[in-house]
Parts: sequence; structure tokens; C-alpha cells
Amino acid sequence: MNFGVSGKFSAIISAAALALMIGLPAGQAAAADADAKAETTMQVASAGTSDRQAASHEDTARVQVAATASPALAPAKPRADGADPHAEIYADTPFPSAVACGRCHLQVFQEWSSSNHAYASISPMFHKFEQAVNDLTAGTMGTFCVRCHQQVGTQLGEKRELALWDRSPVAREGITCVTCHRVGQSFFKVNGERHIRPGNVSDPVFGAGVAENLDKVIENPDYYQISVDGDTPSSERPPVHLAAIEFDQISQSEFCVSCHQVAVNLGIKLEVVWDQYRDSPALEEGITCQDCHMGKVPGEPLGYSTAPIAIVNGRPVGDTNVKHSNHAFYGPGYPIAHPGIFPFTVEGLRWTIKQWLLFDYRADWGKPAWEAKLAAGKIEAPDFPSPWDDRASREIARLLVEKNRLVLNRKRRERIAVMENGSRLEGPFFHNEGQIKAGEDFSFSYNIRNIDKGHNLPSGSLGAQPEIWMNVALIDPDGNIAWESGYVDSHGDMADLHSLDVAAGTVEHDDQLVNLQTKFLTTNIKGTDREMYLPVQFDVDQRPMLRPAPQPTTVLNHPPLVRMEGRSIPPFGVREAKYKVPAEAMSKPGTYKLQARMRSRAEPIYFMKFVGATDDMIRNINEDMIDIHPQAVEFEVR
Repeated sequence: MNFGVSGKFSAIISAAALALMIGLPAGQAAAADADAKAETTMQVASAGTSDRQAASHEDTARVQVAATASPALAPAKPRADGADPHAEIYADTPFPSAVACGRCHLQVFQEWSSSNHAYASISPMFHKFEQAVNDLTAGTMGTFCVRCHQQVGTQLGEKRELALWDRSPVAREGITCVTCHRVGQSFFKVNGERHIRPGNVSDPVFGAGVAENLDKVIENPDYYQISVDGDTPSSERPPVHLAAIEFDQISQSEFCVSCHQVAVNLGIKLEVVWDQYRDSPALEEGITCQDCHMGKVPGEPLGYSTAPIAIVNGRPVGDTNVKHSNHAFYGPGYPIAHPGIFPFTVEGLRWTIKQWLLFDYRADWGKPAWEAKLAAGKIEAPDFPSPWDDRASREIARLLVEKNRLVLNRKRRERIAVMENGSRLEGPFFHNEGQIKAGEDFSFSYNIRNIDKGHNLPSGSLGAQPEIWMNVALIDPDGNIAWESGYVDSHGDMADLHSLDVAAGTVEHDDQLVNLQTKFLTTNIKGTDREMYLPVQFDVDQRPMLRPAPQPTTVLNHPPLVRMEGRSIPPFGVREAKYKVPAEAMSKPGTYKLQARMRSRAEPIYFMKFVGATDDMIRNINEDMIDIHPQAVEFEVR
């Protein structure tokens, strides 16, 4: 069975698990297990690689992720409760699911399924943050957040606070196909208040072209095995959209502004990418957001890959080498959700979100050797919750989890590529005159250069959230760390003013920390400023609320008592990171090693704790952070 992922995962699974995977009823599956004389070997086939490839460009190491092949979607399987997991997806709806689109636009579906757009509604951090903000505003924020992250659900009238598992299936898909391809007019700066045109699968879609070969498909429904009469979709003869309307703005940066340049109601900007882009070299050169974030090289405007525009029931439509926009939407963000829930998979719909959350993916559930020991009575059986008290279900779930982890590994390489393609770490530059001597201070520096033409380093959502900082360590001749800056505390936070360990006195404040993270600043009652997690004035209001300012924010360029301290680097800008190692840290002559890396993380830990993130969420955000431009040099100390 081809799951269409990079890499291989070999497993021995029971005959019952295999039977369930190919759709046999539960009774037959159990019988198959009982009749099996030997265990079955199943291997998830490799569908290509996504290795990072280096190329020389103006003395800068550039990174390219090779294209991967896309598999066919898996056929429908009975869900654990006996229901067809695709029933809701293929139902006649004014907002079709991405799965319906993926029947013909397979490669796009696979790219989107692990993208941050697909993650927008799933993200547990989004839900924690969104609820915290609404609590602080006594509900006056309304749908400010969900109208971007769950736009379909908002248009359907789903309540803001509705639990993810109670939402419609398409609302759980976040920024899904129709969120962009059923928008046919310019909205520009509207704080996410765009309108998706409702319609079933057969209704027109909006895109960069007019689908030149669509008429040939519609005129030959038997050859392509499709339905063109608008009937309710089926897995045998799926419908297709009967028209495609060209919409120029979908290929322009202005299309992205509606969600990627927003301001909260008191006037503070939470998304600032457009402000940065409109003053960038990229705008002057005509480079769009899509050129860097949907091209063939992550973060680089070096053209697009090619692929068929559609493959309908195995039959390519039109030219097989037309421009292909990658719907992975390269960026530094990454998921921390349960790997059975995200990336999005059709097979994963076999279980509900609540059921997946009960599957302990960090334990050995479903792993072949562990299951064999459990069956032989060599280990004590955990108290499995339903439906995970069934071995076959655990084994299938484990295969899906491992498949998703392979996909996330590819996404990790793409994250590294987009960050390294947009930045450069130069140095180290030694400032000591002559030979470096033991027992003397040692001064040096690095240059952090933003070579991205489009926006600041870092950029993205919530200007005060994305973290990029320098971590530099000096290793002495005995292999011990003699000095370090950019270290983290026991929670994973930098040792700055937000560190709980620094506040408790258990970790020393990092006086030489170089951190590019923008900070919210609020004014205290006595007039001084302090860094805050959110633009909320806690010192003034006993019941803090985010309110619109009484005067136009254009007067101060920010709301009263709240502002943002930008530390990011503009396009082609450079930041010098200066360091000084005290003499007592270099008392021994010999060979020293200076190690440096830039670290990138989506969320600060102190902020996650502030909004009530779980321990597993914090563990995931720390485990999946990436290192950018890691390097090391050796030098002699006399």
C-alpha cells in the first residue's frame, strides 16, 4: 500500500489490522486475525525524497527542496463506528472539502495537507491564544481571530467558542481550497473579513487562469469517469467544477493582505508583513508573496515547478508541464498538534478528533515489537480507552502517525531551507589585537544579514511572537562549555526578563543575549515601560480589556500606553552581534572551539504558559524548533 510519503517505515502488523485497512467488516477482520498462521509484513512505500540541495548564488549557500511525487487518495474505509468517514465530506455542501478537490488536484492536496493553512483551524496554540484574548476582552473581540483561521465556519454561523470536534468537517480544514478559490473580488485590508462565495463542487472556481482544457473533460465524462450533472458526489463518479474564472489578484501579493496584515481592535498591529513588503526591494522588482512562498525553491523567487493542472481518475488533463504553484506555502511555522490529527489525511478520518486525542503516540502503542510482547503477556497491558483496546486499530493508527511524522520531517527541511535562503550568518570576527592569550578578555562578533527581499527577519504573525536568537558557546580544550550566550532555562525560554528561572534566581540573566524577537511594551502607572506578552495594560485596569483608543492611533502611531519595540532586521539590513568572554573563562591555553547557530521557534514558552498551553504542547514546540546556519571554528589560545 502506497501512502505516498518520503522515506520508509517497516512494520509487522496483524492480519486483522490489514483486513481493516482494506475495508473488511470488523467481524471478518477478527476472523482473519484468528486464521492467520503468520504475521504479515507491510512496508510503507517511498514516494520520492525531499532532500535539501545546496547551490552557489552570490557566495551564499542556498537550499532547494526537491519536488516529491503525490499519491492517489486512499479509498473510503469504514470508520471505527461503522460509518463512512467520507459521508460528510462528499455531502452536497456550499463549501466543499479539500478532499473533494483532491480527487483531481492530487499534488496540490498533498502539499496543502501539511501546510500552515491546513493547520490554521487545528492548531491547539491558536485555540489557547484565541480564548485568552477573548477572556481579556470580555468577548468584545468576537470573531476577529476565527474569521481568518476558520472562515468557512464563521460564514456558516458556527459560534466562535465552538469546540473543534463539534465544528463542520470543512471548518476544521482551516484555510482550505474554497477559502481562496471561491473568492472572486478584491478585499485588501479588511482584517480577515473576506467573503467566500458559497456553491457546491460543480460551481465555478477562481484561479490564475481559465482552465483551458476543462471543456474537454466535461465533454468526455465517461472517459474521465466524472459526473457533470450536479448530482450529489459519489466515490465512483465524482463531480468537477464546470467553470473556471480568471481572477488576477489571486496571483498578486494584495490577495494575501486580508489575513496577513491585521490590527486588533485597540489599534495595535498583530500582522505586519504587508507594511514590510510595501517598502521592500521585492515590491520594486515586482516579486510577489507567491513567488517566494509557492515557488520551486523555498523562500526564493527562482521560478515555479511544473506539473499537470489536474489528474482526473488517473488521466492527466492538458499539458503535463504547466506552471505549478506549491501549496505547501513555505514558512517557518510548524505544527504541535497530535500527529494522528495533523497533517490532514483521509485515512485519519477513520477516527474522530476526540478518539485520536486518546491515542498515546508517545508510548509504544501499535509498534510491532511492543504489540507482540503484549500479546505474549510479557508486558502488562495498559488500561486502553476505546477504541484503542483493539490491537488492529492501534497498529493502523501507528502506521498513520509514522507516515505523518515522515511528512513533518520533510516540512522541517523546508522550514530550514526557507530560513537559510533568506538569511546569512557571517563571522566570527575576532576583535583582539594579535594572538589571543589565556587570562585575557576575548571579544568577537557575528553579522546577521537579512538577504530576503520581501520582508523583515523575522516576520509573520503576531509581531511579538516569532523568535530568532543567537546561541553562541565557547568550548575549552577539555571539551567543556567555558562561556555561552543564548542558553535557555529549564522551561526552554531564553534567560531574559520573561524567564521564570531568572525571576526565581535559579538561572543567571543573559546580559549578552542577541534576540530578534519584537516585544510588546506597555506603560506602567508610574510611567515606565515593560515588556508584556500581549498588548494589555494590566497595571492600569483591574479588569483588563482591549478597547479601541479614544483618539485616532494615527496621532501617536500606536495606541496609548501600548506599543511595539521592533527588533527584526529589514530587507538587506544587518545586525552586529557583539560578544565579550571574560578573562576567567579562558584561563587555560590550548585549542578552543567557538560554536554558533541561530535558533528559530514559533512561540515563546512564557507566552504559551500565559495562555494555558499543555505540557505536551510546550514539549512539541521545543522539540521541533530549528537551528539556522550552525557553524563552528577552532582557534589557538597561547
